[in-house]
This record gives sequence, C-alpha cells and structure tokens, in this order.
Amino acid sequence: MRTYVITGAASGVGKATADMVRANGDKVISVDLHDADVIADLSSKEGREHMVAEVGRLTDGKIDVIVANAGLSINASVTLAVNYFGALATLEGLHPYLAGSDSPRAVITASMASLQPFNQEILDLSLAGDEEAAMKVAEANSDPAGYVNYPTSKRALVRWMREHAISEEWAGAGIPLNAIAPAIILTPMTEPIFADPVQRENMLSKVPMPLNGPAPAEACASAIMFLASEANTHICGQVLFTDGGYEASTRGAGQW
Repeated sequence: MRTYVITGAASGVGKATADMVRANGDKVISVDLHDADVIADLSSKEGREHMVAEVGRLTDGKIDVIVANAGLSINASVTLAVNYFGALATLEGLHPYLAGSDSPRAVITASMASLQPFNQEILDLSLAGDEEAAMKVAEANSDPAGYVNYPTSKRALVRWMREHAISEEWAGAGIPLNAIAPAIILTPMTEPIFADPVQRENMLSKVPMPLNGPAPAEACASAIMFLASEANTHICGQVLFTDGGYEASTRGAGQW
C-alpha cells in the first residue's frame, strides 16, 4: 500500500485524486483548511511547518507520493503565498519523507494560466526566494482588473519545477517531479455558467478547449494518478496540459 499526501484535498481536483487513491486501496493523508487529516493554512510559515510536522507524525516519516495541489485563483497576494510558496514548502518539507519509498513520486497542480500575462518583478522575487518582497509587490498588484497574481504564481511554480526536477535532489534521487496544467475545470460554481449556451460560448472564446470542453475534476485526477504511479519511470520535469487543447490552440506548432 502506497501513502499519498494530497494538499487541497477537501474539494475539486484534490478531492477527486484522493477518492481515486482510496479506491485503489492506497492511503491518503489529506491536507486542507477543513475536512482533512491535517488542517493547515499553507499561506503562512506556521501553517506550512505544522503541515510538515503533522504529516511526519501521521506517517512515521515515510510516504510515497506528494501531490502539491492546494491553490487559490483570486487576484490577491495570498494566492501567491499558497500557490507558489506553499507548494514549495510542501515539496521541500515533505521531500525527506520520500526517502524510504521504493517508488517515490511528486506531482504539482499548475495551470494553463502559466502561459498568460504575468508580473516579471513578482516572478523574479519569487524564484529568488524572497517571499516578503514578492508579497509586497503582489499586494500592490491585487486589483481584480489586472489579474496577474494567479498566472504569475503558476508560472513561477512551473519554472521552479523545471529547474529542480533534473537536480540530484529529485531526479538524482529517483523521484520523478512533474506537473499537470488544467484549463477550465467543472465545479459546482462553474457548472451553471456552462449550462448557459451564451455564457459557455463566451468563456470558451477566451479559453478554447476544443477536445470535450471544460474538464471534470476526475480528468485532472487521472493525469495526476499516472504521473504518481510506479509505471511512470522516465517522465521528468514535464507539464502535462490537461486542458482540452488550450495550449495547442494558443501556442500552436511553433514550439517545435
């Protein structure tokens, strides 16, 4: 039996992933603000430290999979705190617990928004590890009309993942580190929007998803499950766009 730690496990992609893990007969240590094995606020240093300590206590310091999924999408500085600094604290803090696994894995939930307009100053400060300075700039850019904190947080997360996945700490230790990048996910909040043909067409004109349209959380969870599986032995530092074709539609074939 494998042990998964899943942050943001009380709802959405995190819950769908946790349900799949349990259905396979494996163990989940869920982390969230509520309805979880570990109640922790990943926007704060104290919450992150509590999460790492509690996971260690509940697992005797041995896990097989980290799923750094917790995230926010509002245009506020707390989004950067959770999506980037919280995710890094999860990956780095739980990394030692993977040492006893025969098939350790780590998966991040990024986003197609990592390809959208971002704030270079927030990105640079985040990658430099200066959370205090990055948060100040993020707070100054919290106008909902601008909406840069979310895409910047996800872009920084992907950049960090790409740089570290091939390092001695991760690839050198036999730990595949990868990410999924969803586009629009169907949730109780978004389902009424897509039930209206006019609103659906308007949304998909901005975020084209030619393959099956908006995705249920389970579609993203299935991608996480593969990346976290023992079958995944050589996928390293990759972003798996579980986006219904958004990335291919917007970036085209020019990357190749």
